[in-house]
Order: sequence, then C-alpha cells, then structure tokens
Amino acid sequence: EVQVAESGGGSVQAGGSLRLSCTVSGLIFADADVGWVRQAPGGECDLVASFTSDGVIRYGDSVKGRVTISRDNAENTAYLQMTSLKPEDTAVYYCATDLFLLGLERSPGTCDTDFGYWGQGTQVTVSS
Repeated sequence: EVQVAESGGGSVQAGGSLRLSCTVSGLIFADADVGWVRQAPGGECDLVASFTSDGVIRYGDSVKGRVTISRDNAENTAYLQMTSLKPEDTAVYYCATDLFLLGLERSPGTCDTDFGYWGQGTQVTVSS
C-alpha cells in the first residue's frame, strides 16, 4: 500500500516562510514523480511545484521565485520551501506522487485523486 504523508503546514504572517515535508512509502520513490498541489476554499487545484523522476522541476506561475522543491530519494522524502508568503498562498497543500501530473493535464484545476497517490493535505494559512 502506498502512503503519502505531509507535514510542516501552519499559520504565518505575510512575508514569512514555511517548509513542507512529504514522506512516501510503498513504491520506489526514486522512480516516481512527486509534487505539491494546493487548493484554496472554493478554488481550483493548482500545481505549486513538481519534481519528476528524471530531474525536471516545474513551478506554478504564482509561486515562481518564492518556492523551491527538492527531494531526497534515499529518505523517500520531498520538500517544499516557501518564502515571502502572501495571504493568497493560503490553501490546503497536498503532496502527490506517481501519475498525479497526468491527472492535472487531463483535468486542469481538478485534484483528481484517481491519478497517482495523494496525501491528506496540510493547511497553510498566511495572514496579512
């Protein structure tokens, strides 16, 4: 059974920083894409960052320059370092792995958990 577990969310003031962690078990992590997707209340599911198994990194337009994704294949863990946080970054942040990017391509704006494996999400709240 594949399990995806996020940690590191919380509440910060605008301009602050947070680091999210995602630990994956039950698959060969080094062979899997991994990424972070967020959804604000009533909003769409947006890609924050992704890191493919072959080393390609991609960031969502709204966070470019403010977030950094990394992965440690030996620890089966991915990280999302977020800086200069804004109130509009407030959302539930999901870690996803395996085929989640395919799901986002097929259904833009939708967190389609039928594709890949998803964590339960961690809340990030940024106050002004």
